[in-house]
Amino acid sequence: MYSPPVPPRLELILQDCYGLNPKDHLTVLGENAYSVLSLPWEPWFQEWLQSSLDDLPPSAQVLAYELTLRLTNDEEIEELNAQYRGLKEPTDVLSFACLESDYPPPPLEVDPDPLYLGDIVISVPTAYRQAQEGGYDLSIELSWLAVHGFLHLLGWDHPDEDSLNRMVNQQAKLLKQVGATPPLSWENR
Repeated sequence: MYSPPVPPRLELILQDCYGLNPKDHLTVLGENAYSVLSLPWEPWFQEWLQSSLDDLPPSAQVLAYELTLRLTNDEEIEELNAQYRGLKEPTDVLSFACLESDYPPPPLEVDPDPLYLGDIVISVPTAYRQAQEGGYDLSIELSWLAVHGFLHLLGWDHPDEDSLNRMVNQQAKLLKQVGATPPLSWENR
């Protein structure tokens, strides 16, 4: 595997769209509304990237990666869920990976442009409800969903119980590396 002279960096495009309905901030988050943008998204993803280099294409000779994290509402994620998964219901997180399973041959030179990993879309209202049901803070649920989406961008999947357990354990490991706490009920997800 190619090792760049410096660890690759991650460029994060953060989209706060969960306020598509201006009442969402207060309706969903109540009196304790705070900006989910204040969470340390970029350091989290940077650390997760460094810990997941073995999951990246072996031919990738890039110095930077890029992804989009879109924080949205139930209405928008329901539309995406219906369009891409055929399920007409809101969900908590969707991932749209750009990397293919058949990687292109390695470039002759190190590519200075970021390699786009894909998009992660999280419904903040759904995350809030799940955090309330689990009895923990919204930031814990959001970090859990973000790392889950990130692993999907790297090719992780959970079509059966064994692969789901491996993915859940990897999520917990990555969260602990950034000092975030996995949800108390993560074993039951």
